[in-house]
Order: sequence, then structure tokens, then C-alpha cells
Amino acid sequence: MDTSRDLTGTIWRKSSYSGSNGGDCVEVAHLAPLTAVRDSKAPAPTLLFPPTAWSAFVESVKG
Repeated sequence: MDTSRDLTGTIWRKSSYSGSNGGDCVEVAHLAPLTAVRDSKAPAPTLLFPPTAWSAFVESVKG
């Protein structure tokens, strides 16, 4: 996990599973080759994952 990148100007996408009433919101941004993940209410820290770690996470959530 990398946390050293400047994310100013990053375009974030809200998870489709997040509530629409301003509740729990997970946001994701693809910053080739990394994937960034944050909580919209508390954007720091932002977690940055390399492709293999992100793929493993997504597959484990699907399972």
C-alpha cells in the first residue's frame, strides 16, 4: 500500500453500494497503475493499492 502520491485534482467515483443520503460513502479513483480508495466523509488517509492487491481484494469481496 502506497500513501505518498499527491491526489490533488483526482476524480473520485462513489461506490454504487454507498447510500444516497450522505451516509457511508466509499470512493474509488483509478490512478494507473494504482487504485485509490477513501471514505468521502474523512478523505485522509487515502489508501493506494497496486494492481495485484486491488484485484485480490475485488475477487475476495465477490466471493
